[in-house]
Amino acid sequence: MSPGDITRLTQSITEKDRQALLRLRSEKIGKMELCAVDSTSRSAYGSSLADIRWGHNKENIALAQTNEVVVYTLSNHMPIYYMSFPGNIPDSRTMGVIQSDLRCAGFMNYVMITDRGYGTVQILEDNILHGQPAIMCMKTGHKFISDKIDSLGDFNVRPDGMEIDLDSKLYYKQYDIDYKVHGNGKSEKAASKMRLNLFFNPSWRSEGQINIDMKVEGQRSCLQKMLEGKEEAPDDETLKKDFCMFDVKLDKKRHVISFEKNEKKHNDSLRLLGFVAIVTLGLDLTAPQALAHYKLRDEQEKYFQQMKTEMCSDRQRNWSEDGKTGRLFILFVGLVIGSYIRHIWKTTGLHSMFASSLDMLDEMRNIRCIERQGHTTKITPFVGKQVEIAKAFGLDIPAGCEPGYKSKKVGRKRGRPKKNES
Repeated sequence: MSPGDITRLTQSITEKDRQALLRLRSEKIGKMELCAVDSTSRSAYGSSLADIRWGHNKENIALAQTNEVVVYTLSNHMPIYYMSFPGNIPDSRTMGVIQSDLRCAGFMNYVMITDRGYGTVQILEDNILHGQPAIMCMKTGHKFISDKIDSLGDFNVRPDGMEIDLDSKLYYKQYDIDYKVHGNGKSEKAASKMRLNLFFNPSWRSEGQINIDMKVEGQRSCLQKMLEGKEEAPDDETLKKDFCMFDVKLDKKRHVISFEKNEKKHNDSLRLLGFVAIVTLGLDLTAPQALAHYKLRDEQEKYFQQMKTEMCSDRQRNWSEDGKTGRLFILFVGLVIGSYIRHIWKTTGLHSMFASSLDMLDEMRNIRCIERQGHTTKITPFVGKQVEIAKAFGLDIPAGCEPGYKSKKVGRKRGRPKKNES
């Protein structure tokens, strides 16, 4: 296609087409299907699109970006939803829009799995109000979580009352949580089957304590040099950020007079080390089951790797708002097809025949369809592993392309031949 044809095609695809596609995708998921959401940044060289903004670039590139969100199932790892956001919006601020858009597109009776980037109290309470089943990894600093950690008391190796999970090699404990949320007006809604699953790893705690001790010692060393050299301290915001473990006193010339370790902040950092919290809503799961379901979302990184490498979409190449909707639509369809190909490769005997789905596709590249005006279309033969690939995908090999050949010779009829056939 010429560049002009591509532009006209992408600009002809509208939000209405996107919603129609999402409704079709909603019909492909089963009841209480496990789904996960994650985002990635796509860097952009231009600035013509409204969504291109400076933000946390996940590729660590000094470029403005857009944030692309994908929701996918965990049973067969198929993408079911996509959306684009401005590059300066954090993940936690996008979840409300995503959930609302999913409901409008007809997605019902699914379980949403989110990582700590989406684990805010606002998202938790929104899930409770809408009766949305969820598995949420949340920061241990939230009060209802830290209170449970404090209730475990002091310990040496592990807290008393925690059990060991043989598969993950983590200690765990599950709590039933009574949580009510204010709805419209004076109404209240209680969380359905809300459970807090606490996990603990002593090695994480030891490693975290080493990192905190190094952080404290590094900040102390820098402050001591500033004190002895009578250097001017940075602005208040930088001082608070770079020397967060100390209380620093300055004179009028912003020279360091004294500094003292903030024991409360230091102790607060230590008491939560080694713990991971997963909250479940509307589900009857044990703590090990909740962790096993959450671990399934690790497949997400392969989607974004596939999008940025195999599909050559690592940069935002839209230059007009009119074409952005169409290009994202085509990219999502390509991601669905690519994910299906990868799923077939991974779940059939093709996995042992090819190192990757790309190697499998390379095996099929030499098949050609030859068309000449006024002549019958010809397809080159299927040979070797190409036959196994076609079988795995349920494809019928075109007539005449099979590896075996059946003779077309007409057999002799029985009986006396006619006189004119002598």
